[in-house]
Amino acid sequence: MRTRQSLALARYASTNTMEKFRVLVIGGGSGGLTVANQIYNRFKAAGRPLNPGDVVVLDAANYHYYQVSRTNNSLMTLVGAGLRPKTDFKRPLASLFPPHIMHIAENVKSFYPETSSVTTTSGRTISYDSLVVAAASLACRRLSPDPSSGVSSIYSYDTCDKVWHDVDALRSGNAIFTQPAGIIKCPGAPQKIMWMAWDNYHKSGRGNNINIEFMNGMPTMFSVKKYSDALNALRIERGIGAEFQHNLVSIDAANKKATFKKADGSTVDRDFTLLHVTPPMGPLDFIKGTSIADPTGWVEVDQATLRHVKPEFGNIFALGDCSSLPTSKTAAAITSQAPVLTENLFSVMDTGKVSSAKYDGYTSCPLFTGYGELMLAEFKYGFEPKESFANYLGDQTKRKRLFYHFGKDLFPWAYWNRMLHGKWFGPSGPFRPKFV
Repeated sequence: MRTRQSLALARYASTNTMEKFRVLVIGGGSGGLTVANQIYNRFKAAGRPLNPGDVVVLDAANYHYYQVSRTNNSLMTLVGAGLRPKTDFKRPLASLFPPHIMHIAENVKSFYPETSSVTTTSGRTISYDSLVVAAASLACRRLSPDPSSGVSSIYSYDTCDKVWHDVDALRSGNAIFTQPAGIIKCPGAPQKIMWMAWDNYHKSGRGNNINIEFMNGMPTMFSVKKYSDALNALRIERGIGAEFQHNLVSIDAANKKATFKKADGSTVDRDFTLLHVTPPMGPLDFIKGTSIADPTGWVEVDQATLRHVKPEFGNIFALGDCSSLPTSKTAAAITSQAPVLTENLFSVMDTGKVSSAKYDGYTSCPLFTGYGELMLAEFKYGFEPKESFANYLGDQTKRKRLFYHFGKDLFPWAYWNRMLHGKWFGPSGPFRPKFV
């Protein structure tokens, strides 16, 4: 028996005219799946349910990787720390679509916002009433697959388990953890794995034989001063060295040397036994240079409404990694962005105007600082703390075991069972926020 999704797809594919959908979502990652379901649910809640196939997601990926290419890297930290197998975080993308959300396993080649259409890499032309761009940002550097190189990264599904192999195998020497300058997914992840490695070495009696150093292209430990100060104090307390505004530019794996560029343009070499690399990232090529992108290559949307800033492209929205929103590119950000985008898209489709829903820049970074402890950083635009638990549990710069289990257990469960189904709404959890 054919599913409702296959019947709907056949209905569109059987015509010789341009395929058209009510809502076209680009990207089947955390943002795309979340917002596709929330949009469908919002119309249903309003008593005007969409038809199966009215909402379509365009993505050629075979698999959905939790917290890797689409969001942040908290869970890959757990793989790198030896706590979870990486297979826990990989599922066939097609299996994540409910029958009423259509999935077309192709990627976008070109945007034509003037005619509300896109072309795919196979040459299909697809038009839409509304467009949501939710594509992931791109990691630009590939790492050496050499198992003896000592180089690995939690930012790749292929190498995240090698991180644990390298960390666990190290008995002495220099362990260097890097963070590049500029925008990356989950800015806290480069130091999360460092803290876990430090804890591993000290719990196993190797701490005095291993020198750990954090080579950071950014000027501070973290973008939010409150958490940055606490993390830097922890770094000093634990005897971890650091250099700031030192950006990794090259790796000589054969000779175990890493070269860093300093703020003044000069370079410095560091010998390593273990090197954890956070690759530089940026906007995707198929978005850069298009009429929907800003000069740096991000989809240019209003930071409060998530609607495109150009009035002529008022039926275009974006969230997550590919958007120009000035906040961290994390799954937590998406959980707060998606309900705002959904409410405004629904309002635009209904009345032609955005609603009162506004995104305040909320995001969260669960900073694992060791086995059994986590600092839960939550903040909004302007790098101002916006803490959900401070009134009940106290200052969130204090590392807590409860927060550790949030990051290790609760958040993964909520991701697979609630968020991707459009039923997780950031700080309000399973309750969709009401906008006045």
